[in-house]
Amino acid sequence: MTASCTTGSHDQHDVYAALCPGREVFDLLANKWTALAIGAMEEGPQRFGVLQRRLQGVSPKVLTATLRRLEAGGFVDRTVIPAVPLHVEYALTDLGRSVARPLAAVRHWVEAHLDEIGTPSGAA
Repeated sequence: MTASCTTGSHDQHDVYAALCPGREVFDLLANKWTALAIGAMEEGPQRFGVLQRRLQGVSPKVLTATLRRLEAGGFVDRTVIPAVPLHVEYALTDLGRSVARPLAAVRHWVEAHLDEIGTPSGAA
């Protein structure tokens, strides 16, 4: 494989190459809030407040940024529902549903093996 990666569509993407745009996708998908938000949306469209309550500990600012990045990447659709007050729902696209399965596998693996893993921060 070559050490470069162009932005054009081709068969040989090399995410190990410094300039490969795939690295941005890895950055997005490897984020804990992304993986958790996608998991929460597997159950169907979710309103912002529901997502924030489900993802305990996420700030509104971080959740907003995460959802915007997911929408820009084509993983999530944002729908404004005309009501008083306006409601906004977020739902996985086909692309989002396709990545939900491997992310769910990672979440389940972490839950199943957590007692065997030392905590990265060193805390008990």
